[in-house]
Amino acid sequence: MSESIKHECGIVLIRLKHTFSYYKEKYGTSRYGLHKLYQMMEKQINRGQDGAGIATVKLNILPGVNYIDRLRSVAPKAPQDIFQQIHQLFIEAARKYPLEYSNPEWQKQNIPFLGEVMMGHLRYGTYGKNTIHACHPFYRKNNWKARNLLLAGNFNLTNVDELFQHLVELGQHPSEKNDTVTAMEKIGHFLDRENERIFRIYKDKGLSNDEISIKIQEELDIASILYESTKKWDGGYAMVGIIGHGDAFVMRDPNGIRPAYYYEDDEIVVAASERPVIQSVFNVSYNDVMEIKPGHALIVKANGKVFEEKVLDPAGKFSCSFERIYFSRGNDADIYNERRKLGKNLALKVWDAIQGDIENAVFSYIPNTAEIAFGGLIDGIEEILNKQKVQKLAAAKNDEEKLKILLQRPRVHKIVWKDVKQRTFITDDENRDAVVDLGYDVTYGVVKPTDTLIVLDDSIVRGTTLKKNILRTLARLKPKKIIILSSAPQIRYPDCYGIDMSILGHFVAFQAAIALLKEKNQNKYIQEIYELAKQELQKHKEEQINVVKKIYEPFTAEEISDKIAQIVKPEDLNCELQIIYQSIEGLHDACPNHRGDWYFTGNYPTPGGNKVSNKSFVNYIENKNERAY
Repeated sequence: MSESIKHECGIVLIRLKHTFSYYKEKYGTSRYGLHKLYQMMEKQINRGQDGAGIATVKLNILPGVNYIDRLRSVAPKAPQDIFQQIHQLFIEAARKYPLEYSNPEWQKQNIPFLGEVMMGHLRYGTYGKNTIHACHPFYRKNNWKARNLLLAGNFNLTNVDELFQHLVELGQHPSEKNDTVTAMEKIGHFLDRENERIFRIYKDKGLSNDEISIKIQEELDIASILYESTKKWDGGYAMVGIIGHGDAFVMRDPNGIRPAYYYEDDEIVVAASERPVIQSVFNVSYNDVMEIKPGHALIVKANGKVFEEKVLDPAGKFSCSFERIYFSRGNDADIYNERRKLGKNLALKVWDAIQGDIENAVFSYIPNTAEIAFGGLIDGIEEILNKQKVQKLAAAKNDEEKLKILLQRPRVHKIVWKDVKQRTFITDDENRDAVVDLGYDVTYGVVKPTDTLIVLDDSIVRGTTLKKNILRTLARLKPKKIIILSSAPQIRYPDCYGIDMSILGHFVAFQAAIALLKEKNQNKYIQEIYELAKQELQKHKEEQINVVKKIYEPFTAEEISDKIAQIVKPEDLNCELQIIYQSIEGLHDACPNHRGDWYFTGNYPTPGGNKVSNKSFVNYIENKNERAY
């Protein structure tokens, strides 16, 4: 992607099924689980570079020995920083206790972070400051094992105000009003309630308090706790939690907006945000890794029992399609094929745009996430070209003409090079733009003045990088025409489920629609929609409709694309510019099982989405440059 868009975070859960002596004997180290946790986090670094955190829980530890450890970092390479600190703990223990150190069970008792249950989190901050305080896992402490809670997630909730008020009504006094603290306190409250329920049952039966503690740890109903905690949540989430005595869970929202996968064998249970990460780290096949179903939780009991249980009724699968287009790792088998299909689905539009003049067309892409879709685009162009070849060969008069026809192929070149971001100490805006232009470079000598240069990006969100950087850079090659392709459709509506695209006025598609309305003297129409949006916001979120759709209704997608081209075209660009977006139909064809397309269609999977869209439009009209939830 040519623009920097932050997005949902990454999560990991690991549960070892054997003693540390087992892993020491088989794999040569008692830190097998920690090594795997580090590898899983590094493999998901694409999901979060603002910070990281881990937590571990030791099972069956005697009173007086610390059994929960947590470490978080906002260092530039946070996972490396965290695990380097842990590594130093082992080095120090080996130095101080050389004889005891060789015993893995001694290590468990005496070295922090050597626990059987582990979680990791990688943070992309879509809201709030980038501080240790904002990093997951969050920790709710208690002297009773089964009341301790560690929580980390990839999520955004749209109704934090409502949930916060419910906590107040329960008698709590939360220290902050944000979705992470709110989620922690909601789950924590019902964890306490479940502890109390079981305590009363066995107290009436005459058991001692220490006996009751064991019963609570054995009988905690994790699914019931999660149901009571989350039944009023509105948002997208994949959440991992560990209870102090060793129960663990990974829960997914009812619409399956945020991804979560797991794998289990006789040695380990592991869950993560991305399937290929599990495949690579544990060398297992695609079919070995299961997707956690929407509205379900993967539950791992302290006794080692593992099962997936429904928590909330699934509401239809609306997995985030933007995840498929850009954010997830492209080496996932499904995502790889989907991205190729996205590119292929643009081929006919491109062929029409160049009027079949393949000899005077150069194809390229914005590195590096558009590369897979680009391969699909070329496949599609070659299919069209081959059909043309069949017709031409039938009419060819001699072998020379046939050979010339057979040798026709798309001219594919790596035109755009993304250089290391340059640091500037210049404060003057005009001069700073001149430096920004060097963030990309081009390959010289392959584009002729008669050529149309076709460049694929995976999405165009704000259009700022296109206008200030990429188009000016491409103009150095002096093509006859530039066509910019987007493998994603036009981004028209704000996201409220974890991706940093929450301010409506930032989207170039929205800017284009507003500009078209103003050109047609439709300021009154814009004002009417503003009044409608305010009326909607007076309703309960379940009753609201997304009135922002009306902004786009008067125009075709092509009209908006043409206006976008006018908006992003630099004044000094001397060639023709055309922008072609993926169609909604092309998106659904490429990603048939992931229909979460609210960014493009305004069809939000939860009521909170409509509320956020309406609020975002009101903010735009009232010149409030802030997110709407």
